[in-house]
Amino acid sequence: MKDFDTQAAAAARNRQAELTKPPGSLGRLEELAVFMAGWQGRARPRIDRAQALVFAGNHGVCAQGVNPFPVEVTAQMVENFRNGGAAINQLCRLSGADLQVIALDLDRPTADFTQGMAMETADLVASIQTGKNAVDPQADVILLGEMGIGNSTVAAALAAATFGGGAEDWVGPGTGADDDILARKIAAVEAGLKRHKGATSAASILGSYGGREQAAICGAVIRARELGIPVILDGFICTAAAGVLVINDRNALDHCLIGHESAEPGHRRLVAVLGKTPVVGLDMRLGEGTGAAVALMVLRAALECHNGMATFAEAGIG
Repeated sequence: MKDFDTQAAAAARNRQAELTKPPGSLGRLEELAVFMAGWQGRARPRIDRAQALVFAGNHGVCAQGVNPFPVEVTAQMVENFRNGGAAINQLCRLSGADLQVIALDLDRPTADFTQGMAMETADLVASIQTGKNAVDPQADVILLGEMGIGNSTVAAALAAATFGGGAEDWVGPGTGADDDILARKIAAVEAGLKRHKGATSAASILGSYGGREQAAICGAVIRARELGIPVILDGFICTAAAGVLVINDRNALDHCLIGHESAEPGHRRLVAVLGKTPVVGLDMRLGEGTGAAVALMVLRAALECHNGMATFAEAGIG
């Protein structure tokens, strides 16, 4: 497992101090350049290959009426991704990310977590491995996103089980829940937390609540860390999935940026407990990796300035 290269980060920080600008005047862009330097292990980091992975899964908890859309929409949206018609396709094209969409047994939803375990061990292990296998070792950065009707309910349950609090602290409108659906989401998460209150490890929490796409996100995060590849997480659902990993290792997400602060109410709470600052805040809540793709544009801007600007000595200034 690769760790942050403090020497490369220090060299990047020194370069920032020499560029033709007042110290710190590019704000977060400077921090992002140093972050990338440390994880890539080079003072002048680059993004030649950005890989965007969108994992899709279906959820048995939808039987509780927690979503205004039927589970069939997941497969329909996956087809839309593959045909280039979704928001993530446009943003990946613009940001220069290679998009891969990976559907995980859409015709076999996970079990309803209010009634029992969402995934048995074999299913959980297979889903994590799918995420690991999807990571390109040659990538300079990985973007992670998801698609799955009902998965904001799963994300709320994962966040509550991992970080504490009740259902109302984490449940939000998702794809547009009205008051009745929102009440059913809260009730479902409360029932799940009561049923699975003995789940305290990362594996048991993932197995208790699902879904396969969240487990695959965890697998991709783990593999990226092994390879030393920085990751951009999308919004609430993606962050809640990856957040489960801090139970096993509090530094498990050190190589991860959070792409954006989602409009989902629980995401701000989640960001705070993880001690991270999202790259952008645009009131997005679409999922699909769209916030991560927008953040990639900012990350590219940071590296363009870091690598392309002249130093004071090169410009003959001062």
